Amino acid sequence: MSKLRVCSFAISLDGYGAGPNQSVDNPLGVGGGALHEWAFATRTFQQMFGSEGGTTGIDDDFAARGFSNIGAWIMGRNMFGPIRGPWIDDAWKGWWGDNPPYHVPVFVLTNHPRAAITMDGGTTFHFVTEGIHAALKRATDAANGQDVRLGGGIATIQQYLRARLVDEMHLAIAPILLGSGERFFAGLDAVELGYSCTKHVSAPKATHVVLTRAT
Repeated sequence: MSKLRVCSFAISLDGYGAGPNQSVDNPLGVGGGALHEWAFATRTFQQMFGSEGGTTGIDDDFAARGFSNIGAWIMGRNMFGPIRGPWIDDAWKGWWGDNPPYHVPVFVLTNHPRAAITMDGGTTFHFVTEGIHAALKRATDAANGQDVRLGGGIATIQQYLRARLVDEMHLAIAPILLGSGERFFAGLDAVELGYSCTKHVSAPKATHVVLTRAT
């Protein structure tokens, strides 16, 4: 049975998954890029973008785990790009160039219809206007027995958490403080939602925590 998984989502020591003042030039907010330093050097990350080499070890193991047995993605419109409101044209096709690192169907939550976009490497972006349950149904069907990975932003993940639809979360806790921005668990009671910590491993650039929801 397919699971809905949050993988490799980085948060700060004070619980922020993005810094303040997010913009086109600074999509993760002020200081937000430092959340992901644990991943940048890994072999998995380097291979995603066509580079050779990269580090192995704990960080790479968790980065690779986030792509294992994934048959589809769901993401919010904020993760797909900075454009708001109706789609004025079809020029914007994501942050990732002609060959995005997903290589599976990706379902983008939006309030504004848009035709699907087929990219190089097996990624197709589908735009879902019917809400989170419709997106999960379509993604689960497309995954064909594999798991569905839930990307950001935080508001999107929080919607699925409140609906008790996320089976597992891997959070990478970076050893930095952001002070403000978007809090991952804002307004949420993870214990009441049924989560417990089932794994935690420390590495120099992050502490990796896996939270699993009781069934």
